[in-house]
Amino acid sequence: MTATLTRRAFVVGAPLALAACSAEPVWAPDSAINAAVYRSNGPSALTLFTVKNTSSGNGAHSGLLIDAEQRVLFDPAGSFKATSTPERNDVLFGFSPAAERAYISFHARSEFFVVIQKVTVSPAVANQSLRLALANGAEPKAHCSRSISGLLTQLPGFDAVGSSWFPNNLSDDFAAVAGVTTREVREQD
Repeated sequence: MTATLTRRAFVVGAPLALAACSAEPVWAPDSAINAAVYRSNGPSALTLFTVKNTSSGNGAHSGLLIDAEQRVLFDPAGSFKATSTPERNDVLFGFSPAAERAYISFHARSEFFVVIQKVTVSPAVANQSLRLALANGAEPKAHCSRSISGLLTQLPGFDAVGSSWFPNNLSDDFAAVAGVTTREVREQD
């Protein structure tokens, strides 16, 4: 069964949730995960999403799309939810191109734009990143860039990436990885 992705399908946490100090574990059942698995026909790749404030350019959030033996989004401390992307501790499964477009549109609006940086990697590196994301566990709010940079520093070919708490620093480091392509998405609501 395929779910229609619209902005109405998302649940955004209350502002008070932003102040939370600990992560809330989420564990979708095996049946939901197995039903949602998506495998792309493209090459193995890692795509970093950086959400930036349109007026200041300050980074607000980071997410990592992992195109490995299956395509998932590692979205530490993220608030994106859709019925077609069941979650296990900050890993969203079933991340089809439609889910990717919905994720980008969820973040891109008059106040924020999304920088999308993609690099093709070997299947071994993609699968290693998938295993690391699955083993990471749920992250508290404001730990998105720290978690993603920590994952990337463990991968071969990502020596340019240092550990960082800041989305812009992570984006700058990721840009220095050989073969990265970059584009921006801006939307007005």
